[in-house]
Amino acid sequence: MKRTASDRIWTVTEAKARLSEILRRAENEGPQWIGKRRSFVLVPAELWQKYAAPRPPLGAWLVRNMPRGLNLEIPDRQEPARPAPFTGGENA
Repeated sequence: MKRTASDRIWTVTEAKARLSEILRRAENEGPQWIGKRRSFVLVPAELWQKYAAPRPPLGAWLVRNMPRGLNLEIPDRQEPARPAPFTGGENA
């Protein structure tokens, strides 16, 4: 008999009384919800560690995953002198 998602929702009272069964089912069938409003979820440690592992900072990820091997032409950062707007037309 295949279990549905609603079979994995336990009341807090049931969870207290049948903790061993909930632990076994979490290991064999996946996450178990506890509480009427699905307030708590019991998951196996392996699954928790997979998703709770610290992620590298975004900047480090971007550097590691930036495109490599492209011959990009980087424009010159020097700009020609232009008149300063508040000094009567002289270069700043």
